[in-house]
Amino acid sequence: MRACRGMGAINPSKMPGAKTIRRKDNPDEVTMYAKGGKLDISKAIKKPGALRSALGAKKGKPIPAAKLAKAAKAPGKLGQRARFAQLLKGFKKGK
Repeated sequence: MRACRGMGAINPSKMPGAKTIRRKDNPDEVTMYAKGGKLDISKAIKKPGALRSALGAKKGKPIPAAKLAKAAKAPGKLGQRARFAQLLKGFKKGK
């Protein structure tokens, strides 16, 4: 019987219910795997307004969904930014 080459054994310190998890590269930061950590999307947006300026949309007005869908099919940074904008649309509060 051959050994299975998969993801390997699960480290028990990353399993749910672990009390404290220390990172080896930075022992002071324990929030990476901690239960109930918040997701900070604002750090993911490196150049705010870049998609809007590339599409020629006016500031303060929403980007039309059809224009965003067309841009999402484009290659390169424009397509990446448009796909990310579509993803962020689903995170709207009050839904």
